Amino acid sequence: MRLTFLGTAGSWPTKDRSASAIAVDTERELILFDCGEGTQRQLFHSTSSFMRVRRVFLTHFHGDHFLGLPGLIQSMCLNNREEPLDIYGPPDAKEMVERALKMGYFTLRFPVNIHALNAGASVELDGYTVRTALAAHPVPTIAYRLDEGPKRGRFEGEHARALGIRGADFARLEAGESVHVGTNVVHPSDVMGPPRPGRSVVYSGDTSPTETIEKLAAGATVLIHEATTSAELETEANKWGHSSARQAATLARAAGVGTLFLTHFSSRYKEVEPLELEARGLFDEARAARDLLEHLIRQP
Repeated sequence: MRLTFLGTAGSWPTKDRSASAIAVDTERELILFDCGEGTQRQLFHSTSSFMRVRRVFLTHFHGDHFLGLPGLIQSMCLNNREEPLDIYGPPDAKEMVERALKMGYFTLRFPVNIHALNAGASVELDGYTVRTALAAHPVPTIAYRLDEGPKRGRFEGEHARALGIRGADFARLEAGESVHVGTNVVHPSDVMGPPRPGRSVVYSGDTSPTETIEKLAAGATVLIHEATTSAELETEANKWGHSSARQAATLARAAGVGTLFLTHFSSRYKEVEPLELEARGLFDEARAARDLLEHLIRQP
């Protein structure tokens, strides 16, 4: 599973930062969390193809989080896409996305399915589940949690050898086949360790810190939380439904997450190192995301 931060700017793009968008490559498919202006161009600069995007999860309909959607869909049409695209968002998703699909003169050549989600809803997909929670922002906004299904246990080679497994039978067992050793049958379950938990990614969208998102993030492998300002401006940030780096780190520590990535930085910050340092003062595994940063989420 690989994260690519396509845009880390807050409110509007800057010379160095594109508007909000994060790609998650699950190997089975590529999904987007938000799709701000310029997302498709950022994808060209990344290792991911925009034509592989299978689903888009929008947190809300402020322009910096969804205005890249019309251009992305129209480019997909021009490149002869036939595969459906599923778009998920808060309760106003159907109205807002349908408006976006009517922008300009073009012919939609593939199915676009729009799914409006209430906070607390969950979606079962191929190999993973996406859950939602209410975020604290002036317009309808939801946060997301992606959870992989449990993974099979590690292949225990030493145990297999002790049972008499040799040569190509190792590969057959790892592929899920049973093999014969003399008169005995060795099944894959005999040489596999216990199932391992899947990986999880939580994305806050725009929000002031809330207990609801803290609960959503509990034990997550990665939390991506907005950090629009530093602590000295957090009171003003909270009024507008945003968080400081300090507050994001406090929430990450309380939720017991593995890694925290800060994003959605105000344009007043030319450099984000001070925000990263502010967060690390409370949570050691805090990092400030940067445009086109890739992060491989390894299997526990």
